[in-house]
Amino acid sequence: MGFIMDGLDAEAYDRQYGDGELVRRIIGYFRPQAKRMAVVAAAVLLSSIVNAIVPIYISDSLDRLPGNPEFAQLLTIVIGLVVLGSLGWFFNAARQWISAAAVGNVTLKLREDTFDAVLKRDLSFYDTFASGKIVSRVTFDTQAFSAVVNLTSELLSQILLVMVLVGYLFIVNLQLTILMLLLAPVIVIVALSFRRIARNTVTQSRRVNAEVNKHIQETISGIRIAKTFRQEPAIYREFLDVNARSYGINLRTGYTFSSIFPILNTLAGIGTAALVYFGGLSAQGGDISAGDWYLFIQGLALFWFPLTSIASFWSQFQLGLAAGERMFALIDADTKLAQTDDQVQLGEARGEIAFRNVDFQYVEGEPVFRDFSLHIRPGETLALVGHTGSGKSSIGKLIARFYEFQSGAITVDGHDIRTLDLDDYHRNLGIVTQSPFMFNGTVADNIRYGKPDADAAEVERIAHIVANGDWLDSLPDGLETQVGERGANLSMGQRQLVVLARVIMQNPSIFILDEATASVDPLTEALIQEGLDTVLRDRTSIVIAHRLSTIKHADRIIVLSQGKILEEGTHDQLMSQGQHYADLYNTYFRHQSLEYIESAPTLN
Repeated sequence: MGFIMDGLDAEAYDRQYGDGELVRRIIGYFRPQAKRMAVVAAAVLLSSIVNAIVPIYISDSLDRLPGNPEFAQLLTIVIGLVVLGSLGWFFNAARQWISAAAVGNVTLKLREDTFDAVLKRDLSFYDTFASGKIVSRVTFDTQAFSAVVNLTSELLSQILLVMVLVGYLFIVNLQLTILMLLLAPVIVIVALSFRRIARNTVTQSRRVNAEVNKHIQETISGIRIAKTFRQEPAIYREFLDVNARSYGINLRTGYTFSSIFPILNTLAGIGTAALVYFGGLSAQGGDISAGDWYLFIQGLALFWFPLTSIASFWSQFQLGLAAGERMFALIDADTKLAQTDDQVQLGEARGEIAFRNVDFQYVEGEPVFRDFSLHIRPGETLALVGHTGSGKSSIGKLIARFYEFQSGAITVDGHDIRTLDLDDYHRNLGIVTQSPFMFNGTVADNIRYGKPDADAAEVERIAHIVANGDWLDSLPDGLETQVGERGANLSMGQRQLVVLARVIMQNPSIFILDEATASVDPLTEALIQEGLDTVLRDRTSIVIAHRLSTIKHADRIIVLSQGKILEEGTHDQLMSQGQHYADLYNTYFRHQSLEYIESAPTLN
């Protein structure tokens, strides 16, 4: 949107759309609902005609009534009003029912497209933008859009009613009708001049609400850490600041929208006074009948209402456009992953991976790799070691196609990774990270996540591949144990074993283990290693290791420093060279060796 207020900047992927472009795009979502919207339009027209006929019918009835009307004459008028009222209710109800279905379908499609865009963004997108704000666009903005469509239907009905009524008033009295119409542009101009203020204010209101949403989500996600470090008061103070800013902007929004109505009502009151004065003179002089005068008085109320509602409608319309703009910006956000038009279906990969002169950086001007080359043979277990920031995890992320490299080439089985169909390629990948993620449900549900159609017997078989299933005895209900939110009911080691089983279920050709045993106890590490020895056999494996056990089992060890390969070879080869690996071993891994443990002094 390009606006800045109280530090609430637009996201980098936000873009400014013209009203015409937004409306055309929104109409595109309504095209599949064309039949429903045609019925809605017909119902709106018929409802407006019937509602306009009611005051005309009353006016005509008043003129026809004698000075001392009979009961039957009054009853006929009442029956006519009941019939007209019933027809109006029927057409209005039909409009609302069918419109609700059409708007619901459009909102459903918009939310699906927005959520699909969220899933398609590469990981660098989530490194940059807060998840809470993204959630706000998927939920609150789609809801705001549906509300404005319903308001549009209401206003259209009122406008059609006025058009029918004004057409009849031209026949009744040309001079009064022209005077009424001359006053209308003044109110419309004032209401429409409110447009820019409304758009700016609404946009800032949406942004600050997204900021509140982000803060709450981050707080709940990190509540354990917050309590551990006793940061509840500090977090609460931060929330008070964010909430106060939200209060200020929303209060400003309320003041802005409410201030326009006294202005419009004043103008409408002046117009009404003028028409009452001139109309009263006409009625007194016998130029119009009592029924026609009643019709004009009724017509004034019906005429001013949609005009003064334009301000309210316009603010809501701007809310809908602002919401649409935020949704479309998320849908249209550029992905950094380059993809060719002709996608290659890799099928079952052999697992040969090659980096050729690759340049890569997460942040502009901070390169991770420069002219980096590496060849990984099919079925090879490759261990990556090095200090923090050396590029170990970045190799795994690039192989997984989570990030885009800037130059060079990465190939899998001879195919440029940018030509691969990602869905097909990711079926060949099994990734186990240091921080395992659990979905709420049972252990079996989480294992089955790697293959949703797997039956109970297959889940049981896969679970027993990991450490012969010994770890299942520690679960209170076995595979039916509820893991809780993010795996809260399981220990870190149990979560890692479940994730390993989940990956094995997918039966990938390429494994990426990113410090998979760094956060578990030695006993669990032994269980994981026992499972790994089985599943990694004859598969290409990239092991980012912090434990000696995973390194010593590797076919080849790569020593990295600042994005460069310093050494490579087996454990014994690198130790015999006595260079960088030997230093790393003595610093980080030697204390894990059996020789060190046996030679360590014991406490009496």
